[in-house]
Amino acid sequence: QVQLVESGGGLVQAGGSLRLSCAASGRTFSNYAMGWFRQAPGKEREFVAAIAWSGSSTYYADSVKGRFTISRDNAKTTVDLQMNSLKPEDTAVYYCAAHSVHRTSSLVTNSRMYNSWGQGTQVTVSS
Repeated sequence: QVQLVESGGGLVQAGGSLRLSCAASGRTFSNYAMGWFRQAPGKEREFVAAIAWSGSSTYYADSVKGRFTISRDNAKTTVDLQMNSLKPEDTAVYYCAAHSVHRTSSLVTNSRMYNSWGQGTQVTVSS
């Protein structure tokens, strides 16, 4: 497994921006797809964005498409989530996750396919 540490959360007004970062250590980072998920109070964890192990493909939930951008730096073993035009409904704890299968982009939107998770970082968007 891989160890993941998120940073960059905080409080921002609606319409503002935040950039989340996830630092990975452990197994070979560049061989696994990475994802961001979020969980709001009283709700189930939901998919936000994912990026293929090679970085060649990205995937987004409809609710964030056009506003969020996921990227990765395999040399630095980091994956970032740039969040623009934030809305109050984006308020949640955001989690970075590493896919469990070597060099695949299968089912990257399914949280059950990820076997390493960070501790989460709180994002609060005020109206």
